[in-house]
Amino acid sequence: MLDFILNLDWGAIWPYIAVGFAAQLVDGALGMAFGVICSTLLVSVMGVAPSRASAGVHFVEMFTTGASGISHILHKNVDWKLFSRIAIPGVIGGCTGAYLLANVHTEAARPLVMLYLTVIGFYLLYKALTFSHEHKARDPKVTVPLGVIGGFLDASGGGGWGPVVTSNLLIQGTDPRKTIGTVNTAEFCLTFAISMTFIMTIGLQAFTVVTGGLLIGGLLAAPLGAYVAKRIEPRRLLFAVSIVLIATSMFSLYKALS
Repeated sequence: MLDFILNLDWGAIWPYIAVGFAAQLVDGALGMAFGVICSTLLVSVMGVAPSRASAGVHFVEMFTTGASGISHILHKNVDWKLFSRIAIPGVIGGCTGAYLLANVHTEAARPLVMLYLTVIGFYLLYKALTFSHEHKARDPKVTVPLGVIGGFLDASGGGGWGPVVTSNLLIQGTDPRKTIGTVNTAEFCLTFAISMTFIMTIGLQAFTVVTGGLLIGGLLAAPLGAYVAKRIEPRRLLFAVSIVLIATSMFSLYKALS
């Protein structure tokens, strides 16, 4: 690992460090966007194959979500009961999605998923604009199917755990700060399982210098997201989540249809 870092072409890698830093800062604070932003860059701009892009991004996320999860735990942003209800189903769905992406084409349903997330984003925006400070967090009823679907879409589409799981838990009335912290922490289990599945199916060739840049930037930003999430009031946090979800979903929908 040390030789890899010392031999990096820093002149070529710094843009990816910046992308990794910005994407992880948003992801850590709002519970989504790292995978979507980085996968879109690798596939649409760099021309990387979807399976290799997803493998590389999940390899990076294995480290950034670990660092982000530790930060959220230290800031007491994690609901451990909810964690157990989404992490295991997420791993099952993620491993299935990674295997299918490595062996078959699974992009056909992506436009429908992005359209769905765009609608969810506008609904959350409405919820943010009508948010009451007397709002009481509710225990979510639907968690296991949500974890399976979120994990599957995350692995097969290169990103989706945060947008799918965070947004749907918020719709069910969960506390925004606890939801973001819990989803981020559970994502470590997901990304570790997905990365191992990709390594067993397509090997290590997906992990490039670009991956190294995203990793460095993501690790630098990981501790900051939990700090930001803890200090933003729920209404503003919900508003920010809705805007990021709308923007990333609409852009992904555009790229999928173009």
